[in-house]
Amino acid sequence: MLLSLDDATVRFGGRAVLDTVGLEVAEHETVCVLGPSGSGKSTLLRAVAGLQPLSDGRVFLDGRDQSGVPAHRRGVGLMFQDHQLFPQRDVGGNVAFGLRMRGAGKGEQERRVGELLDLVGLPGAARRAVAALSGGEQQRVALARALAPSPRLLMLDEPLGQLDRSLRERLVVELRELFGRLGTTVLAVTHDQGEAFALADRVVVMRDGRIAQSGSPLEVWQHPADAFVARFLGFENVVEATVAGTAAVTPWGKLAVPEGAPQGPRTLLVRPAGVRLVPADEGLRCTVTARTFRGTHVAVHLQPRDAPRLEAACPLRLAPGTGDAVGVEFDPAEILVLD
Repeated sequence: MLLSLDDATVRFGGRAVLDTVGLEVAEHETVCVLGPSGSGKSTLLRAVAGLQPLSDGRVFLDGRDQSGVPAHRRGVGLMFQDHQLFPQRDVGGNVAFGLRMRGAGKGEQERRVGELLDLVGLPGAARRAVAALSGGEQQRVALARALAPSPRLLMLDEPLGQLDRSLRERLVVELRELFGRLGTTVLAVTHDQGEAFALADRVVVMRDGRIAQSGSPLEVWQHPADAFVARFLGFENVVEATVAGTAAVTPWGKLAVPEGAPQGPRTLLVRPAGVRLVPADEGLRCTVTARTFRGTHVAVHLQPRDAPRLEAACPLRLAPGTGDAVGVEFDPAEILVLD
């Protein structure tokens, strides 16, 4: 493994903000650490970089213990959310910074700067002033600067957080293609699951300083580990239930669950696609309380009597109006019993 964390712990004032975390990142792998504010994801990144001392545990790079190794000797690249470019230097001066620190000659600096600016889609921009760049262009310059010394591990802290959504969606695709082409090993942190799922080979979800779930984007999306992960991913139809055989008793009534589902008191997830709208005199009677346009569909928010509200996914042309009475039936294929 290129990177290994062994029971990595960071305490502030006696409180563990990083709590005995074990994590491995293979060479050429892109891992995105995902979680809400305060979950410990940025502290993890800073601990790997050597910017935050560990209270307990160890960090290994290429199998070597990094205890006592300062940040500038760890051979990792770090790109922050606010880019932290040097305003007094032009684009080329910013990109060449790490090369100068390593003692690279002027010719090598110019060659490498040209290569990297071509790579990130800014050919011929070396003499441009940083202040004249757009947010997306500054992000590309910051990435080129982080890549310039050829780090064995590139770490990104909310790299696209300050950009508008359309630009983020475009750049995240470009980044994934770029990392694949270069064979770069990447550890990134973000609070945006769409960004993480588009960029990563593996997603790590954190909660209260610990890892709540780790897996491929598809694995995490299809099988959230628990109610916290499900709700963090945006699923609202999560309730406590009692499972017996292939049925679950829930506040929404008795629902069919897949064969082999865990038995007894459990947490149940019904995906919005599994909430089917039927005439009001059929199924579970609900009132439409709100509609949210999501681009590919409309999220319809439903309030049953004496039960938690539900979210259904409907085509725009079929979505009922706010205040309408509808019935709800449930598709067992979209019901998941969480472990």
